[in-house]
Amino acid sequence: MKTTTQQYTKVMNVCREIFRNKTIDYGTSWRILRPSSLTDQIFIKANRIRTIQDTGENKVGESFEDAFSSIVNYCAMAVVQLRHKFDFEEEDLSSDQALEWYDSIFKEAFELMESKNHDYGEAWRDMRVSSLTDLILTKILRIKKIEDNSGKTIASEGVEGNYFDMLNYAVFALIHLELQG
Repeated sequence: MKTTTQQYTKVMNVCREIFRNKTIDYGTSWRILRPSSLTDQIFIKANRIRTIQDTGENKVGESFEDAFSSIVNYCAMAVVQLRHKFDFEEEDLSSDQALEWYDSIFKEAFELMESKNHDYGEAWRDMRVSSLTDLILTKILRIKKIEDNSGKTIASEGVEGNYFDMLNYAVFALIHLELQG
């Protein structure tokens, strides 16, 4: 588990740095996006990854690492949007506050990963990146269905839990890709 902690933290620090730099470049313009729009952004990235995995052809040139890092960050943004509703009347979210919320989500995702790794015995290590991609796509379809049902669920964990799972699957994919690198 010590190795997982180090690998996970390294990947999340890279994603955090991307998030921080884009916040410097663009501010927190993503705050205008509804969670459903972020779900669609995650879908676009994951579907693109799957298409390239299936065809072996990458015409745009964005790496799998870039796409999975985007999924991590879009998931974090979606959780922020669920917890802190955007208000047109409010002042722009500061970069410092955005990073504080990001770090809080990272901490929660890390704790969830530790708990699940304990129970599942780090089964993700024996999975293929393509399977992690498929799991992300499955979670996206679940979220879309929940969103289409106005957030109402009967037996599922709800939208936020699915975002955390996708974030962790993307981190696992990034760890695999680094080990293959």
